[in-house]
Amino acid sequence: MEQFQIETAQNISIAQNTAHLGDRILAYIIDTLIIVIYYVLMFWLLLALDVEPGDSWAIYLLMSLPAFLYYFLMETFMDGKTIGKHFMGIRVVKLDGTKPGFSSYFIRWILRMLDITLTSGGIAVFTILIRGKGQRVGDIAAGTTVISEKRKVFLKDTLLRDLPSGYTPKFPQVTVFKDSEMQTIKNLYDNARRNGNHKVILSLNNRIKKVTEISSDLQPMEFVDIVIKDYSYYTQQL
Repeated sequence: MEQFQIETAQNISIAQNTAHLGDRILAYIIDTLIIVIYYVLMFWLLLALDVEPGDSWAIYLLMSLPAFLYYFLMETFMDGKTIGKHFMGIRVVKLDGTKPGFSSYFIRWILRMLDITLTSGGIAVFTILIRGKGQRVGDIAAGTTVISEKRKVFLKDTLLRDLPSGYTPKFPQVTVFKDSEMQTIKNLYDNARRNGNHKVILSLNNRIKKVTEISSDLQPMEFVDIVIKDYSYYTQQL
């Protein structure tokens, strides 16, 4: 699963994981089964209605439209997902961080014939593997890709901090926070420290002191880090 950065119009970097090729193939299989089932039911209905042969072609074309437009309609009205993509937890997005529009989905759908239909998916798989960012030809033309919405949970994503043996907490007042609140503090702190955003850390420092009524001369970065460690310490004692 390849990770890439989306640069938004506000110059904010967002890390995204491209959808695994296996997930995209499974989503395609699910969607194909749905289309096949639709066609089977459609033919069964036409036979049951005993439609006149001369009229059947026109009715067939009309009733085939939902299946023919399946990917375009689903991605347009399900925010970049088809039923298969929904089950596999993947979604179509723009590379610049904006939401794909009508034209983006239309381009992907038109070029699906080249990518997948005419080549049995060969060109799509080849392009995804060599291009990077999870893009088939339709994605390259539309400026889109397919990302995974599944999150890998690591120890660093939890409230726990690795505490040294014999760690002594400094601020028992941190227990006024709820788990969800401390998780937010930790996420903001970790992201701000990683990106060198001192303003966020300073804001956290001031907010924590206001809520807990803690008075400390520690530097904001050190203070917030100790608060998180202290909360982790008290949480582990429960």
